Formats: sequence, structure tokens, C-alpha cells
Amino acid sequence: VAAPMARADAVLFMYHRFGEDEHPSTSVRLAQFEAHLDYLAENGFEVLPLARVVEHLRQGRAFPERTATITIDDAYLSVYREAYPRLKARGWPFTVFVATGPVDAGLRGFMSWAQMREMAAAGASFGNHGVSHDHLVRRREGEAVGQWRERMRGEIVQAQVRLREELGAENSWFAYPYGEYDEPLAALVRHLGYVGFGQQSGAVGRLSDLRSLPRFPMAEPYAGVEEFAQKANSLALPVRSASPWNPLLGEERRPLLTITLEPAGRDFTRTSCYVSGQGRVAVNWVERDRSFTVRAESPLPLGRSRYNCTAPGPDGRYYWYSHPWLVQSAR
Repeated sequence: VAAPMARADAVLFMYHRFGEDEHPSTSVRLAQFEAHLDYLAENGFEVLPLARVVEHLRQGRAFPERTATITIDDAYLSVYREAYPRLKARGWPFTVFVATGPVDAGLRGFMSWAQMREMAAAGASFGNHGVSHDHLVRRREGEAVGQWRERMRGEIVQAQVRLREELGAENSWFAYPYGEYDEPLAALVRHLGYVGFGQQSGAVGRLSDLRSLPRFPMAEPYAGVEEFAQKANSLALPVRSASPWNPLLGEERRPLLTITLEPAGRDFTRTSCYVSGQGRVAVNWVERDRSFTVRAESPLPLGRSRYNCTAPGPDGRYYWYSHPWLVQSAR
């Protein structure tokens, strides 16, 4: 039997809630989740544990031809009640990024440490989502940069202590709450030895930045099986650099993003880019097939936005890259 083909890319999916229909912006319907799992099973996907994905990325190793990984943020109770039984029945690994504060406080709607220990015994892994699930980029009134940095260090280190105490978790993985980060926070995450995970779309590949790996967010309005299939089969656009990388915007609310690609023996001049809430925008090539710029036509609004760029790939697949932006104050 021929060995399965290998490729340089894998797809990480990010969920929050399951079957909590009153929270459509962060939940998937159970029928949707089951359709996702059926699609992966019926189309020959290998569902890898996150540890394997991180190891492959660090070592520059290729993935099986169809590779997917399931991650879940926040540790809501519906993970234990709905997702865990379905994943356990298939023998599939998954990772939960735990915000430890709500769990320690016993807040309603969150899992208990005992429930997570049960899942760990069945093969689930756990990552760091901070203590407070706060908007970590935001400085408190009168807070100096050094004070903010120490507070952020505490968020990460204290959460890791609790994960180690309760679950024996030693994984150095940090998922940014709300997918929000800036360059100083990402630098701290790297300095502490963690791989960072965002909430921007796209596949991961050899060139992916370990400060903020992309994950496809799954929520009811965007979780149809056709859309899921397109994302599951996506490829990482070979982005060598993105400038400015820092998502946090100041007075310039129409950032000019310059993308430099690594030559891949493919024609990327059919790349299309889209801005959150604004639709398709022009792609201006600085150097054919090597470098292009993209810019929002209107100022980005308060909160989170993205530039999403895709290019046609082989076998109907799409190369995909998403760059997040964060506006903290209306200027």
C-alpha cells in the first residue's frame, strides 16, 4: 500500500460552545458539529493532537495529506456534555484552552477540574487561556508598560500553575482571549516559551509565525458543512513576511498591509483580499508573484477586524491568509 502523500499544511479548528443555541456567535449546533466530524471521517482526514502539529511546525516536517486538529476555547460545560462524548466515540484527540479563573470560581456553565481530569484520562490535552479571560492588550488607567507586562506575565504563569496542579498539563501553548494580541504581548508569550494561538483564519504551514498560529473559528452562522469543507481543505499562503505585523492600530485606521510571499512555483496573481464588513478590496502587486499590498477602503471600526486573502490552489483548494487588526478607541 502506498504511503499517504504529505503536505506542508494542517488546519486547526477552534470551537467554543456546543448546542448552546442561545449563543449563536460562539456556539455550533450539534447537527453542525456532527456533520463536521462526519466530513473529516468520510474524507480521509487524520485528526492529529495539537502536540504533533506543534512538533511538526517546529521541526519543519510535513503533515499527512489531509490533517485537521480540533481546539476548543474557554472550557464551557457543553464541551464535557456534548463535544467530549462525540470525540471520544471516534477516538479523536482534542485540546481545550482553559481560562482558569471561571473554573476555580465554580461559575455556572463551565466545566469542573474533575470533568477535565476525566477527559485528560481519555486523551484530551489542555492549554493556557489565561486566568481572567480579559482583553489582555488593554492597559488599565495609569498603568505603566512595565506594570502591564508583569500583570500579563501573572495571567499566563498563574494559569499554567493551576493547569499543572489540577491536570498535570505541561504544554506551553497559549491562546489569546478573543484572539486579541499586540506585538508586546506576543513577544512576552514567546519569551515565556509558549506557542501562541489566535482566532484569525487560515491553515498553518512551515512559514507560520509561532507567536500567533491561525485557527478557523467555528460558530453557527459560518459552520455549514460546505464552508467547513472548504476550510478543512485550505492551504497556507506562503507568507514570508507581513508588515506591519502588529495588529494593534493607532491613529491610522486604514492600515496598508504589505505581504511578501516565498516563491512556491505557483501563480499567486489571482489572489483576492477581503476586509471585514467592507467586502473585496484591490490587491496591488509590488513585485509580481512576490509582494503585494492591500488596504481597507474605509476606516476600520472599534474592535476586531481582519484582512482575509485567498488564492486558487490545486484540486479546487484555496491558499489562505488572514491578518487581524484591533482598534481600541474611536479616533
